[in-house]
Amino acid sequence: MSQQNNSKPVKSFKAGTIQASIWRKETQKDGQTVVRYSIRPQKQFQNDEGQWQNTDYYFPEELPKLQLVIAKAFEFICLKESKDAEAPMPA
Repeated sequence: MSQQNNSKPVKSFKAGTIQASIWRKETQKDGQTVVRYSIRPQKQFQNDEGQWQNTDYYFPEELPKLQLVIAKAFEFICLKESKDAEAPMPA
């Protein structure tokens, strides 16, 4: 199996400046390839010099958007895993 390039997320969901990115990682366990997904939430903001930066700190009024993008990421992963489980196994 070829090595995956994890330099880009599989999928990202964005609501304003709040984003949740999904990352895919393949590992070997008991001689089988296991796929794991992780979610990285973050917020973009402009610093005092006008440069865009990322943070993982949120104000209370931003939590609904954070909840939304995380829920969308969770839904994507669950549906992806369900679809993969239904796929026929290679011979």
